[in-house]
Amino acid sequence: MLRKFLFAFIAVVLTTGLFAPFESHAVFGIFGEYKKVKAVDGEVRIPLNKVNDGKAHHFVYKSDGKEIKFFVVKSRDGVIRAAFDACDVCFPAKKGYTQDGDYMICNNCGRRFHTSQVNVVEGGCNPAPLRRANVGDNLVIKVADILPGARFF
Repeated sequence: MLRKFLFAFIAVVLTTGLFAPFESHAVFGIFGEYKKVKAVDGEVRIPLNKVNDGKAHHFVYKSDGKEIKFFVVKSRDGVIRAAFDACDVCFPAKKGYTQDGDYMICNNCGRRFHTSQVNVVEGGCNPAPLRRANVGDNLVIKVADILPGARFF
């Protein structure tokens, strides 16, 4: 029964063109939406008021045909943090992280990481840190800091 429903759902999605809106505004991965970002003068600027709600926001920066994915989340301590949507261990699976309350969860191995530790603890299955700075009303991430993350994707 479930198999029939799944096939019917896929057929409807493919035949109705529901994928068309994804091309212009976002990239969709296995576990959700990645908003496309572009750089101006070597920097990606994300308005702080768009990412200060305590929810993980996933982004993708495209360079030389490669999509580099990262997330931004405001932890309970008030710090806005950023990390690549990958880690040193599970990146070959290309599954990234989802959020469960104050934790980011690896979609490959299921390990949980408190959001207050993003950008603090690195290595292993921790989300790979991404340097960022609050500048005025924006979170600023330099392209030079994003590009090394291409190795994960």
